[in-house]
Amino acid sequence: MRRFIRHPTDIPIDFQVHEDSPPVTHRIRDVSEGGLCFSAGRSMQRGTHIRIYIPVTLGACTDQQPFEADGVVAWCRKEGESYAVGVQFEDRSTQFGVRMVEQVCHIEHYRFDVLQEEGRVLSSEEAAREWVERYAAEFPQ
Repeated sequence: MRRFIRHPTDIPIDFQVHEDSPPVTHRIRDVSEGGLCFSAGRSMQRGTHIRIYIPVTLGACTDQQPFEADGVVAWCRKEGESYAVGVQFEDRSTQFGVRMVEQVCHIEHYRFDVLQEEGRVLSSEEAAREWVERYAAEFPQ
C-alpha cells in the first residue's frame, strides 16, 4: 500500500506568507500524512511560516468556508518554470483535517466521473458511500 496517494491536481490552494499580503492561488500536487506539496510561481525558503487555504465545497453547500491551516515550508525545489513546495503541518488535528479535505476532493471527483461516464447523478452523500465501498481500502492510513 502506498504511503502517499496522488491528490487530484486540479484542486486549488491559496497560500499566504505574510498576513498583509494577498493570498496566491496555485494547485495541490500531493497530500501526505504530515503535509502537502503544491506548485508555486516562486521559490520559498525552508522554515518559512505559511497559511494555507483550500476551498472545499460539498455538493450544493457553496457557502462553506475554506479549510485553513498554518504550516512550515519543509522544502522547495525548482521544476521547470515553477517550484514544488512541501509544507509540513505539526498539529495532529491539522494533519487529520488535511486528510479529510483530501478524501472530500476524491469523493467529489468520483461523483463527477460517475456523471460523465455513467450518466448517474449522485448526491455528495451517495458518492461518499460508493467511494468508501470501492476505494477506502486503498487510501493510505
